[in-house]
Parts: sequence; C-alpha cells; structure tokens
Amino acid sequence: MLDVPVITGTSLRTRVDRAAWTIERATRGQIEAYRAIRRDVFVAEQGIFERDDTDRIDEDPRTIVLVCVDSGGAVLGGVRLAPAVEGRDIGWWTGSRLVVRRDARGSAGIGSALVREACATALANGVLRFEATVQERNAPLFRHLGWEQWGTTAIGGAAHVRMRWPIDRIERLLRSTKGVLGDLLGDLRGDDPRALGGPRFVGDDGAPLPGSDVVAACDAILPAMIERDPEWAGWCAVLVNLNDLSAMGAKPIGLLDAVAAPTASFARRILGGLRSGADAWGVPILGGHTQLGVAPALSVTAMGRTKRPVPGGGGRAGDDLSLTVDLRGRWRRGFEGRQWDTTSARTRAELRELGAIVRRARPAAAKDVSMGGIVGSAAMLAEASGTGLSIDVAAIPAPEDVAFGDWITCFPGFGMLTADRPGRSRAASPLAETAVIGRLDDDPDVRLRWPDGVTTIACPAPATGLGASGS
Repeated sequence: MLDVPVITGTSLRTRVDRAAWTIERATRGQIEAYRAIRRDVFVAEQGIFERDDTDRIDEDPRTIVLVCVDSGGAVLGGVRLAPAVEGRDIGWWTGSRLVVRRDARGSAGIGSALVREACATALANGVLRFEATVQERNAPLFRHLGWEQWGTTAIGGAAHVRMRWPIDRIERLLRSTKGVLGDLLGDLRGDDPRALGGPRFVGDDGAPLPGSDVVAACDAILPAMIERDPEWAGWCAVLVNLNDLSAMGAKPIGLLDAVAAPTASFARRILGGLRSGADAWGVPILGGHTQLGVAPALSVTAMGRTKRPVPGGGGRAGDDLSLTVDLRGRWRRGFEGRQWDTTSARTRAELRELGAIVRRARPAAAKDVSMGGIVGSAAMLAEASGTGLSIDVAAIPAPEDVAFGDWITCFPGFGMLTADRPGRSRAASPLAETAVIGRLDDDPDVRLRWPDGVTTIACPAPATGLGASGS
C-alpha cells in the first residue's frame, strides 16, 4: 500500500529572527529533536495522531531529513522527503511531516524555507515526481511557492490537499537538445524529396544514400566536452555514430573525421580517442580533414551497409516500445549524471554483438538513446511515427544505486529503443537488458505512467517539430 504523507503545521506570531537560523541536512541527534517537535505538534497540539506519528518512512534508510537550526544549534523545525514506494527508486518522492516549533512560527519564514530546500534536494537526487499531502489551510502557502494542486483527501478527520511540485527536467532537456530542429531544418524538406533522409526516414539517426545500400550518419561533439576530455570526445564520436548506424540495422564499413584544434598536441589527443574507438569496434578511419590554430571541434561521419534500413518512424499506434540497454558500467569521470560509460570496458566482440541487435531483430522502428535521454529519444521515435506514447516508469531498466532522473536523462552508452506489434519484439542480447517500457498511441504527448495509476506529461508534442517521417 502506498504511504500517504502529511505536511502540516499551524502559524503563531514569530519569536525568531530570520537571520538567526539555517536549513541543513539533519544529523542523528537533530532527527530525534525533529521527531520530538512532530509529536508535540501532530499528537499533543493537533490530535491528528493518537500516540505517535512515526511510520515506515522514518525507518527507510533513503529518507532525507532537513532541519532548521538556530545559531545555538537548537532545532526549530524540519521536513522529510523519501521515495514514495518501497523497493527500487523510480524517481517518485514525497515530502512529509513539515513542522515548525510552536515558539518559532510566523513571519520568520521557516516553513517556506524548508519547503524550498526540500524541492531543491529532490531535484538534486534525480526526482521526477515530487508530491505532498498538506492540510487545506496550508495549501495557499504551497501554491505561492509554485506547487500545483492535483487532488484532495482527508486524514485524521482533517481536509487535506494533494500538491505536486512541477518538475520539467525531461521536457527542458528535449527542448534544449532537439526542440529547435523543426524550425532550423524544416524548410530543407521542400528543397528535394530526398532531403533529410527522404520519405520514411526523415529525422532518422542516419540517411540512406539513394541508389545504394549505404547508410550515412554524422554527429558532432560538443566543444565543451572536447576541451574537458579530448580523448573521451574522440571515443564518443565513434560511439554515437556507430550507434546511429546500429539503430538503422546497418553494418559499419568506415569513418570520416573532421578535427579542429588549437595545437598539434591537442589534435593528437582527439585523434587518440578516435583511433581507440575505431580499433575497439574494428572500423577503419578512411579519411577526413584536420585544421590547427582554431578552437577545438570534432565531427565524424560513419558509413554502413544494409539492404533494408530500419526507420525511426516505422511505429504505429498500438505498438509496444521496448528498451534494450547495457547496464554494466559507471558514470564517466567529469560527466557524472550525464554520461554512462558502458563501452570502454567491452571487447570488440561484445561491441559488435550490441551493434547487431537491430540488424537481427528488424523491428518496425528503432532509435538509439542519444542526448535526449531515454524518454526524450522515445518522444522522437513517436513523433516520427506520427503517434504519442505512454511509458511505464517502473518498467524502465536501470543500474542499481543511480539516481533515476539522472539515468533516464543521460546518454547511457548503448541504449536502443524499438517498436513492434505487441508480443513481437525480438530485440535482445545477453549483454543487455530488454524490457517493454511503453506503448505507442493516438495521444500526441509523451506521458509517464506511475505505479499508483497516475499519469503525468513528460514531453508535450512535438518533440522536434520535424513531424511524421512519412508526411
């Protein structure tokens, strides 16, 4: 059964100076003081609980308690936040037991400060859905702080309001990385019927070369990434391009690179990463261009062959959406929470096995997980297919002990989304985990389904503005 948390408290005239207190994460001793204040307010003063207000959240080791402490170290109030369900953390947390000591209430703003810090803490812990159930009289405070009401209930005979802190992390990521593509590139579709991949392949990870069995993919690496870690930038330039070919079911045959650097030594570092990646996958660097004396830049084009390219927009309403993802690995140092490194420790045989998944399975549609993350990339597949999408959050495979919000918005190294009729998914590998995580449908938006049956909007349509690939 899902826990129904309570954020409560009353207001009295202030007796505490705002400048005399701070909000911090509680120590063990401060947690005991916070619980004593809860008993005084919720049991003795308000009578919401008969004897004690402790529950399973207090015993959950993942629970975070924030306290307000005065200059002398005394606890004036606190709040706790924790995952809403037992078991795996899926990015759904609740705030509860907000309380301020009787003699510290009022205009000092302790309650508001605790709520704000709880929101910031939730975001820092990769939370995607953050909620609280508050006494009706406290709802205006939460609305003032930006919370939104989504329901009502009664607890201990008192009217309560269900509130949600709006978190748009997935939408902001997609808008910043892919949302402008329609405006930038849309006019190209009218220049030539073969533009942007041509019919069935608009917005795809690669483009079939007309009159041949060759597929070409091209990706540039962010300049900030090149400057921070040139070798890793070179490796990733190979990785992302070969992932693009893999998503179309193509077998790679060669790479072209364009490298720019301020000095020859810096260029060697970039090229070192490119060579390591090319050698790891066993794909030759056929040629390219090198420019020195300029700001760092890197772009790679990959070519592959397939007689039947798999489109990214080949899905239709009613198709299952599956995710095949390599969970082995770790955060890349310097890119924690953004880039998951699974490939640098894999053998050539293993990398080629992963790259052959779509080629073997031949799904109706496929797209590799890129800068838009799992949900954002899925939104692009749905848009290209002319559908919407509902994703079952709890079904998404994830590594242990990784913040869920970070995981589904990161670049996961190797992750492949495929769409097919229900029960027909054939994407699989002994090196990766595959799960059906959602279904394409007629609703244009991308929605997240949670274990309590609630649905939230992750990405309002359109994802890129490029539209359906066949239109």
